Amino acid sequence: MTTVPLDKFDPNKAENLDEIEKQFAVVAVQHAEIYWRILRKPPQSIRLTKIDDAIFEAFREGFPELFADTKQIEVVDEDSMKSPGNKTRWRKWIEQFKDKVQDYNFGTLLRRDARVEYTEDNTIFVVRMQFLAFEIARNRMTLNDEAHSKAKAEAS
Repeated sequence: MTTVPLDKFDPNKAENLDEIEKQFAVVAVQHAEIYWRILRKPPQSIRLTKIDDAIFEAFREGFPELFADTKQIEVVDEDSMKSPGNKTRWRKWIEQFKDKVQDYNFGTLLRRDARVEYTEDNTIFVVRMQFLAFEIARNRMTLNDEAHSKAKAEAS
């Protein structure tokens, strides 16, 4: 099997190989496991990137309706998030981070409900910038406090 560096990889020309999908799934699961361990720390002290402040402010500006009812940040409505209109909004929002966040559009796993750990029923597939937007907001708004308690208890 030939390995292609990511900066030379053109997803539009790639075959949909099972092996590639499996590799992406493994990386996404590893990322979820690492983040769950990170949640052992007090959420308000967690920094996920060097530009967390900018991501948080851009999220607030780009999706003010989510901040009007923080329950929408605590529990993600996947159908709404992935509706045709919101897909376009998210795509535009994500692109502003193209040159600022490494792997900004890679797929990753997001907990649907911030109060619950990663489970099959509580996990949705999103791009990295969506994960960062929600998790930075959850950490700053104390919406990850329950998950923090669970992650910390599991570690003991």
